[in-house]
Amino acid sequence: MSHTLPKRPYLLRAMHQWISDCGNTPHVIVDATREGTEVPRAYVKDGKIVLNLSEGATQRLKLGAECIEFDARFAGVVHHVRFPVSAVLGVYARETGEGMVFSEQDLGPEPPQRPTPADEGAPRRPQLKVVK
Repeated sequence: MSHTLPKRPYLLRAMHQWISDCGNTPHVIVDATREGTEVPRAYVKDGKIVLNLSEGATQRLKLGAECIEFDARFAGVVHHVRFPVSAVLGVYARETGEGMVFSEQDLGPEPPQRPTPADEGAPRRPQLKVVK
């Protein structure tokens, strides 16, 4: 059985690369209320924070499959920033506004539902078709 991987980390890395290659500044919008999110709380507004992911604004940037982390200066003070990829709501170029908004579907398929006891005992109708 094949395992479907979540799309969001791949799309995020691709958009980051494309925005950077175009000479623009990649920014992400992050849900700062998501568990595992470590961001400077003074810059969170309405539960969200916008972060500059450009090479010049970050140090040791890691765009991983599970989380994103880097060091960055906020008002001259270095902070270690870390958040799960699932907390990223969107990525865009600061200069043009072009980018991508993520949906929950980009996190991967839902686990299969377990059949209820009523479903297990129910007789199944055959699914045959006439072939000519």
